[in-house]
Amino acid sequence: MPIEIRELNIKVNISEGGSASAAPLAAPEGGNAGTGANDQQDALIAMVIEKVLEILKRQNER
Repeated sequence: MPIEIRELNIKVNISEGGSASAAPLAAPEGGNAGTGANDQQDALIAMVIEKVLEILKRQNER
């Protein structure tokens, strides 16, 4: 019997310094890979938006 998850809470802590074990973020498509914090934030936001859109698409297909 499948289990349906109705709500999923995810907490994320983002620090400016980062850690040595953290993998570098990929630049968004069509953008230049920069070293600035804004480029990393833009890449993170683009990745989160893409994942949310994928989830919404899957929900609409049901």
